[in-house]
Amino acid sequence: MNLRALQYFIALAELRHFRKAAERCHVSQPTLSTQIRKLEQQLGADLIERNSRQVLLTPLGERVLEHAKKAVSETQAIRQLARDADDPFAGTLSLGIFPTLAPYLLPHVIPKLRTQYPNLTVRLFEEKTERVMAMLLEGQLDAILLALPLDNEQLHVEPLFDEPFVLVAPETHRFCRARDVALEDLQREQVLLLEDGHCLRQHALDVCQLAGALENLDFQASSLETLRHMVAAGSGITLLPILATQPPLTTMDGLIARPFRPPAPQRTIAMAWRKSSLREELLNSVASLFKGINPALLRANG
Repeated sequence: MNLRALQYFIALAELRHFRKAAERCHVSQPTLSTQIRKLEQQLGADLIERNSRQVLLTPLGERVLEHAKKAVSETQAIRQLARDADDPFAGTLSLGIFPTLAPYLLPHVIPKLRTQYPNLTVRLFEEKTERVMAMLLEGQLDAILLALPLDNEQLHVEPLFDEPFVLVAPETHRFCRARDVALEDLQREQVLLLEDGHCLRQHALDVCQLAGALENLDFQASSLETLRHMVAAGSGITLLPILATQPPLTTMDGLIARPFRPPAPQRTIAMAWRKSSLREELLNSVASLFKGINPALLRANG
């Protein structure tokens, strides 16, 4: 049985679209279709229910998918064992990270990773936390960066650093006259938040509930950039992690940023990997590099 055909089948099962699956696998659509047809011929049964509107898995396809993921994961583990036997800090590291952290943190740490691990190739996957978590558990990623809390007995979780939140408001807001703000200052304020699916949304909601602030239910942003522009337009205020205020918001038209007085709200960024991972030495070393990060200093030097 062709391992590559199993990889094509997994991609198609996840994306339910032949063209998108082919793009993920970096092959042509006819190549992917042919390989999956050959896999079905080898098994003597259909795995895919094909129609003009969508791709569906047959009941057998659903069962085969589970085993295919395990087979691919175990094969990758065998290959990694062979590479690590020669150099545990070489090969490829697949790292997942969520969108409200990736663009603000990675430019600071990727150069350090390349310097410290010259024989290591880092592959980055930017997806919402729920998706990178699934990819990690399925063996598609070596580790992920995420915001706590996290409770999963299959994973080793290594806290890395705390990232404070700052208050962002239009430059015409009453907060422009303050050097900092207290949580109680947010009482009854209309706060703009991200849409469901972003872990940052729940962190911000927790702060709002603690402070007595109100979520603006007429709008939910799909990204931090949209959130910034809506605040600048006077639609409300918001909370941003401090790394996301690079370059300093005081230099951006229409916005001000103010720190919170202690105890300031914050989120804890952690790195997680499977307890069964064969790359523990490398992952612990990479986690140590991330632990040296001070978000406030990165922002100041950004």
